[in-house]
Amino acid sequence: MNIHQLEYILAVDQFKSFSKAADYCHVTQATLSAMVKKLEEQLDIVIFDRKANPIVVTENGKEILVQAQQVVAHAQALLASSKSINSKIEGRLKLGIIPTIANSLMPIILKPILEKYPQLVLEIYEVTTHQMMKNLREGKLDMGILSTPIASNDLETNLLYEEPVHVYGYLDHGKKTIKKEELSKQRIFLLQEGHCLRDQIIQWCDLKKNKHLPPNLLFESNTFDTLLNLVDEFQGMTLLPELYLRNLSDQRKLQVLDMVGGEITREVSLCFYRPYAKWNIVKQLSVDVAQLVNQFIN
Repeated sequence: MNIHQLEYILAVDQFKSFSKAADYCHVTQATLSAMVKKLEEQLDIVIFDRKANPIVVTENGKEILVQAQQVVAHAQALLASSKSINSKIEGRLKLGIIPTIANSLMPIILKPILEKYPQLVLEIYEVTTHQMMKNLREGKLDMGILSTPIASNDLETNLLYEEPVHVYGYLDHGKKTIKKEELSKQRIFLLQEGHCLRDQIIQWCDLKKNKHLPPNLLFESNTFDTLLNLVDEFQGMTLLPELYLRNLSDQRKLQVLDMVGGEITREVSLCFYRPYAKWNIVKQLSVDVAQLVNQFIN
């Protein structure tokens, strides 16, 4: 027995005709007739007198129709209620975000989202990718924003946007273009281990152990600001996500180099763990963040 069978017998009662009921329910008459017969067999009750014209409900069938009407009404109310619940964005949301995304993304999305959803209480934590994945599995975070792909089979992701990554630095004779394959030969300043962007840069640029730094200096930073200061001081290079370029002074923007022979981009995604997923918020925030960021990415 299913809801469709109950809807079919209610339609037959309404139209007093199997053919009209089938048209109303958008199924063939044969399908509707077979499903009604199957229901009668399951209930061991004849609901309709098919010999009458128009079709007549039997005495036993009248009680079945009353209960069917109640069940269908409850099912429709349940569906309407679920749609109402799914349209609400409210309550407390624990959101993790990796530092190399937080510093440029939060100023873009935070105020518009809080204004759009005044009943939503945001708790935001800056964490590494590894810690975020652990916290999602343990239910300490509801969702996270990180760079993908990630090495995980149990966490799910929704792509928010693809962000170009640019080279910031200095070349001989004031040149402003660099070939992608030349990056491996440059003095590249990197973020500290644990930042996914560090690993991505090493892979993108095919970096080996960097022998181009001063022999008595070993320095890795947790922030782009520190990397920029090191690059300015030692005339090296680093790589910066496009959204972060908005934070640069006009003078520093002159040191963003054009790359020839291939673009570097990173994926930024919303990550969640299915058993704890707040589906309505996952779906809506995925749309909102993507729309807000697309205004700033060329």
